[in-house]
Amino acid sequence: MPTVTVARDLLFQYLQKSFSQHEFEDLCFDFGIELDDVTSEKEIAAKGEKSVANNANLSEEVLYKIEVPANRYDLLCAEGLTTALRVFKFDQPAPTFKVVQPENPIKIFQKASTREVRPYIVGALLRGVKLDAAKYDSLMDLQDKLHQNIGRKRTLVAIGTHDYDTIKGPFYYDAKPQKDIRFVPLMENREFDVASLFHYYKNEKPNCHLKPYLHITENAANHPVIYDSQGTVLSLPPIINGEHSKITLNTRNIFIECTGTDWTKLNITLNTICAMFSQYCTEPFTIEGVQVIQEDGSDLAGKLAQLRINDFVTGATDKTVFTPDMKERTFLADPARLNQDVGITPPIPAPELAKLLSKMQMPTVYDEQKQQLVVSVPCVRSDVIHVCDIVEDVAIAYGYNKLIRTIPNCTTIGRAFPLNKLSDALRDVVAQNGFSEVLTWALLSHDENFKMLNKNDNNDEAVILSNPKTRDFEVARTSLLPGILKALSSNKGLMKLPVRLFEVGDVVLLDPSRDVGAKNQRRLAALYCDTVSGFEVMHGLVDRIMVMNNIPFEPTVRHLSTIQRSYSIKKSESSTLLPSRRADVFVKEQKVGSFGILHPDVLAAFELPFPCSMLEINLETFL
Repeated sequence: MPTVTVARDLLFQYLQKSFSQHEFEDLCFDFGIELDDVTSEKEIAAKGEKSVANNANLSEEVLYKIEVPANRYDLLCAEGLTTALRVFKFDQPAPTFKVVQPENPIKIFQKASTREVRPYIVGALLRGVKLDAAKYDSLMDLQDKLHQNIGRKRTLVAIGTHDYDTIKGPFYYDAKPQKDIRFVPLMENREFDVASLFHYYKNEKPNCHLKPYLHITENAANHPVIYDSQGTVLSLPPIINGEHSKITLNTRNIFIECTGTDWTKLNITLNTICAMFSQYCTEPFTIEGVQVIQEDGSDLAGKLAQLRINDFVTGATDKTVFTPDMKERTFLADPARLNQDVGITPPIPAPELAKLLSKMQMPTVYDEQKQQLVVSVPCVRSDVIHVCDIVEDVAIAYGYNKLIRTIPNCTTIGRAFPLNKLSDALRDVVAQNGFSEVLTWALLSHDENFKMLNKNDNNDEAVILSNPKTRDFEVARTSLLPGILKALSSNKGLMKLPVRLFEVGDVVLLDPSRDVGAKNQRRLAALYCDTVSGFEVMHGLVDRIMVMNNIPFEPTVRHLSTIQRSYSIKKSESSTLLPSRRADVFVKEQKVGSFGILHPDVLAAFELPFPCSMLEINLETFL
């Protein structure tokens, strides 16, 4: 959970009220956050949490460390935290944000070359801002927390803030060869090109805090860059801003730009910064919008429609979009259902529920005609995506300690989930047959799931990840076999023959009939490796599993009419297995698994020098 560190006196100044520590802890508990620690800079240094050059210069000012929910980005700074608490205590109404669009708006022209690196950019302008040291530090700290949290260490979102009076629009978002970009980076006094800057950060500047982010774009032939109409570099996203446009305490107009690879998170980030610091504008909570223009004429609105976020963006045309979009979203909630789901006894009337939701920065009115609560969710509450989230906020506003403990009206007896009970029983049986259990990854590379098993991907079986972290995790496994083969290959020099391994786990298969388009299927897979194939070992294991489930072999009971189901073995066409040494297992004419000797090509793909036999069977058939 993120922790926000705020000076106690500054916090009380923003709240316009002082609290004892106990009173503030109670307020935090009521709001659903926690006062995690009370400390000071000296105490932090003494604990070794902060490296400092001179402890004598450290302050003894009391600091509050407050733990907030990870999805409440609006609580990551003192401004948002205190606004939320004041609204919660009815000391002020929830802010209403206004985005103005001048006749001649600020423009950002986006070049086509950026599509391959960081495809999205948004912007905004805060006019007439008055900063002091505390507000400046809060702005910088919020940027850092958003980078680490929603921005996933700048891979999804990177933020740049600039002194608008030092630059001249329109602005250009481009991707250029690294040698062609030259500028003076923030906190430096000489000019670099991108390649030399990266070398400087990696090898010459000690304890450089930017090292963890260099890998994001280090190998990009064309690096993203933002510059103004005079060619002055504002930012080298996602690494560093330029020294020329840096913000100081004298800055009055703040230009904000955010670049990234996730359009939704990009807009949430921009909205959060604008909402938190627009209160310091000449006209509080008023933000000047920025027009983003695709200079190549590409269909931006079409791309947003594909992402199902077209309704999130106002002013989107075939090649322009106007940001930020800070309009409220509306939900309808049934008062009776809210009372029931929260467990409020006796139920409270709809107007009281509306008042509770207003405490959570969600102005609410009761529509008597529809008999529904109309809940207005502001842009800062990006965590509210469903009526279930509204239920949670009602519970917080009402107070968990006020809920009456009741005994459920129904009586239930706990028992093991049948599929898990069967899985555990089969684990025991297979282990008693001399096999050792392994636990492998549920994600594989595409080649491991298909090519290395001599299988073709027909695009009708595997769930493929759209943004895998590495090539090792590209698809959800459709078989347990690759994981066991990888485990054997990685330990082949450490185990004596014969090797017996097995795994019981889920595979993921595409299924258009399911609401999520896929389903889990519980399977058991086993592998036998020795100087001989061991086909008969797998055959014997099949027989043992069937005996355990009271499923006899069909030829032995064909003459008995009392047998409900039996199993049979038929010729298999699996390309993973060796021809003439492979078989499919059927229960009541339904295929439930396969076993046989692995094909030499499969053994070679996993670098296994000895013959192996395998079994894989669907356990859900036995329920």
